[in-house]
Amino acid sequence: MYHPFSVLDILKTSWYLFKRNFITIIVFSVVSFILLSLLGIIIELIIAPEAFAGTMVVSFLLILTQAYTTLGLYKLIFTLIDSEYYEFEFKQVVPGFKMIISYLAVAFILAFIITNFAVLVDYLEKYPIVDNIIKTVGVIAALYFFLRIMFFNTFIVDDHSGPIESMKQSFKLTKGYLLKVLVILGIILLCIGVPAKISQYYPLVSILIMFTYPFVNIILAVTYRKLVYSHQDVDDDLNETN
Repeated sequence: MYHPFSVLDILKTSWYLFKRNFITIIVFSVVSFILLSLLGIIIELIIAPEAFAGTMVVSFLLILTQAYTTLGLYKLIFTLIDSEYYEFEFKQVVPGFKMIISYLAVAFILAFIITNFAVLVDYLEKYPIVDNIIKTVGVIAALYFFLRIMFFNTFIVDDHSGPIESMKQSFKLTKGYLLKVLVILGIILLCIGVPAKISQYYPLVSILIMFTYPFVNIILAVTYRKLVYSHQDVDDDLNETN
């Protein structure tokens, strides 16, 4: 490994990028939050939630909007990293059709796995011992699987990869780095989970998520780039931003 890196190094680089591009990132985050909120309100007023077809339409529209905002955020982050010393255009941060399809495909694959696992767990409830074993193994397997594919978004955006290809690439990328990736995941869960939990008692705290959400995605993007550089055994250009 030509340029080893640490979790502290990732956090320092991420914080630098967040500070340097604070206004741009927060404006994007606020606009995305408003769009998702308005869409949720409009859909709730127009479509009856008790109707199966209505529920499916609502779910699909929300997932589609989430795909655009999530991939758009990643495109923005990579553009800010790669265009630090020159101007970029708005169209550079708009996700392409292939990216959206790839993201939705992975989302539906994961939903299919989770749904079938839930059905299996429900079926095994009459066998408590087996049910507990399956649940325990399932949680461990799910955590491991998520750790290995958590960079599929970055490959879809940065490498224009398809759904299966992006998950395979993420598996290869995280090989040999599971401990660092696990620590990064823990930090991300804290940044999102703590404000979310506190906001249940103090609703105004939920505003913090508009700051922590883009920051944790910057952490993911920086981690991804550093892992790529390490696997390629080349110098780490991200360190030049510090």
